[in-house]
Amino acid sequence: MAKAKKEENNSKPRGKMSLFRAVLIMLGADIILLFVPGYGMLSMGQSTLFNWLSLIAGLALLAFGFNGLFRKE
Repeated sequence: MAKAKKEENNSKPRGKMSLFRAVLIMLGADIILLFVPGYGMLSMGQSTLFNWLSLIAGLALLAFGFNGLFRKE
């Protein structure tokens, strides 16, 4: 019997996605949506300083999460 030829795998290697970083991205996006000054759903009951600090914290969480989201396998 003739042997079947092996199929060559020419695709790019898959990267691993960090679950912790994905959770940080979701948390940062939620904080921004809730507390952005003037437009956020919970921004009316808080002080302006708290809203701006939470906006900065949400942006920092987004930046930290996207920084190492994918790792090479």
